[in-house]
Amino acid sequence: MINRRAFISRSGTALGATALSGLLNPSLYGTAAASAGTHFAPKAKRLIYLFLAGGPSHIDTFDYKPAMRKLHGIELPESIRNGQRITGMTSGQKAFPCVAPMFEFKQYGQRGAWVNSDILPHTASMIDEMAVIKSLHTEAINHDPAITYIATGAQQPGRPSLGAWLSYGLGSENANMPAFVVMISQGRGQKQALYSRLWGSGFLPSRHQGVQFRSSGDPVLYLSNPEGLDRSTRRAQLDVLGALNADSAELSRDPETIARISQYEMAFRMQTAVPEVVDISKEPESVRNLYGPDVMKPGSFAANCLLARRMSEQGVRFVQIFHQGWDQHGSLPSKLRLQCEDIDQACAGLLKDLKQRGMLDDTLVVCGGEFGRTIYSQGALSADNHGRDHHGRCFSTWLAGGGVKPGMEYGVTDDFSYNILENPVHIRDLNATILHCMGVDHRRLTFRYQGLDQRLTGVEEARVVNALLS
Repeated sequence: MINRRAFISRSGTALGATALSGLLNPSLYGTAAASAGTHFAPKAKRLIYLFLAGGPSHIDTFDYKPAMRKLHGIELPESIRNGQRITGMTSGQKAFPCVAPMFEFKQYGQRGAWVNSDILPHTASMIDEMAVIKSLHTEAINHDPAITYIATGAQQPGRPSLGAWLSYGLGSENANMPAFVVMISQGRGQKQALYSRLWGSGFLPSRHQGVQFRSSGDPVLYLSNPEGLDRSTRRAQLDVLGALNADSAELSRDPETIARISQYEMAFRMQTAVPEVVDISKEPESVRNLYGPDVMKPGSFAANCLLARRMSEQGVRFVQIFHQGWDQHGSLPSKLRLQCEDIDQACAGLLKDLKQRGMLDDTLVVCGGEFGRTIYSQGALSADNHGRDHHGRCFSTWLAGGGVKPGMEYGVTDDFSYNILENPVHIRDLNATILHCMGVDHRRLTFRYQGLDQRLTGVEEARVVNALLS
């Protein structure tokens, strides 16, 4: 017979030993909690999110209306603006002249969707695979709170990102690769800062944060062993370090200690798996050609899209690509053209590649930014010098693949693409819908923190947009 203190002490030791043995030998417990965390049968096993950081203009890409040509040059009516809060960059303007897109648009697909044919011809050719949401909206009007909001569910820093929630809820299908990988590509437009908290774990255990892959040197920092240290010696070091951390975990009961062991072990396994995954030179030329001429340029959007497909194929749960440069307050026509040149063929190529491999049916692809742009001009109303300010009342995002109804448009805006007339979709609704496609009920994916059952979609009302689902 043992007393209470001894029982608890021995239980802690057993817990630490079990945790360590599971981390050192993942095969003892299966690969990951791949299906254990789903609340119902998922349509998508994996997610690729193409995030266009800076706020791409929905007016100049997917939410075009022929009537806009007649609005060019007129003052934005107060009945349309309706006292909307605007940024400090245009609040001092004396006039708000509307500016129509300076590109050609054509109708594509079975539903005749209007798409910018000048700068998105490849993407337009895949419109029948997409569901385009034209009525997405957010309360945030500046970049930092807006991108933090859509990435983590709150405008204030400190909460887990979407990828961290998916890692926490679903795990990875491959014990040798992270559940959540992040890559960044730099466009040729106006830059906007990105912060690692956008793929951070917040109050979730740190092992769920995104692993950022780099475009030069080791794909992941410190992935290679130091000079003179072979793999067997590294293994022996990690065994000793793991045992010491397990002892520490038994004493402190700090879950971050177990997370530290987990991260060391993942890094060791990644040393073998990652170099193979990131070597796109082994892809057939016919596949590389799908993604465009920049595909062999490390760090390009095209290269990252091909890497996203390769990682998804290897069981990475969530790959998020941040493509910077969409904050076009000036010279929008020329800078938007360059930005779209970076992504157009690669977006279409990714969908084609997934489809021909039979992966599109269970891979969800999302493409969009943190908000849209205004129809009124920022700066001079001229052929190329004008820009557009931030606009959160309505903007466009497209989804394709796993669980999404293809070839549809959802939501209607007014002729100024300024206000939503039908079927509004809040960014919380978008995140709830993404989770639903992955087999997760956003209301039930929770983590106890500060006395509350926290969740990605927060305490405000959020809904799954069932009309988007196949």
